[in-house]
Amino acid sequence: MRKPFVAGNWKMNMDGQSGVALAQAIASGSLQQASRKVTVAVCPPFVYLQSVARALSASSIAVGAQDLYFGSKGAFTGEVSASMLKDVGCAYVLCGHSERRHVIGETDELINKKVAAAVVGGLLPILCVGELLAERDASKTEQVVTRQMKEGLSGLSDEKVAAVTIAYEPVWAIGTGRTATPQQAQEVHNFIRNLLAEMYDTPLAESSRILYGGSVKPDNAADLMGQQDIDGLLVGGASLKADDFLAIIQAAA
Repeated sequence: MRKPFVAGNWKMNMDGQSGVALAQAIASGSLQQASRKVTVAVCPPFVYLQSVARALSASSIAVGAQDLYFGSKGAFTGEVSASMLKDVGCAYVLCGHSERRHVIGETDELINKKVAAAVVGGLLPILCVGELLAERDASKTEQVVTRQMKEGLSGLSDEKVAAVTIAYEPVWAIGTGRTATPQQAQEVHNFIRNLLAEMYDTPLAESSRILYGGSVKPDNAADLMGQQDIDGLLVGGASLKADDFLAIIQAAA
């Protein structure tokens, strides 16, 4: 049985005071049965990771980073390593988020190095995959997702892949007002699970958590979570409001 997982990606939002206040509001609001049924994580900007981790230290809510560098240390100005993230209280890290791919220009090869470094460094990576609108309209969803999965997980053993969560992000449904229907999301999630079985084996595929991330809100969370292969939600804008994020956690439970 795959435990539902809800992760909030704060992106480049909040300041020190409001970030801690949001974390505290989520922690106090989730001290219910729902928090025991659902894995919950928040991913603040780098500069607020430590203060948010401290604010959540007495709760079951985990902290994740939005990115990392694949090197362990050295002359890499502006970068942050897995060990640094562990040191400030991180358990998870996003790898290959659509904005890192399509705004910053990260390649599948670079993302693969980050996933591998995260696992070796004791973090649990969330590998993000998904297609652009033009790729969706050209019926290339499966082709794009297959490439991102195979290259993103290249060289990782079954044991290491077991530490990875997959997040399907239809890029065309992020911040555009368009949302994939639960059925559209389920189709791709099922494809990803079958692909994992093909790449590794069925038990690993069946135990792997696959999150949906594409304009998730309280009013569509329950329908999305009702799909067989959707194991959780990667939440953007709605994770910046405690009431909205708590409602999504409740829907996942």
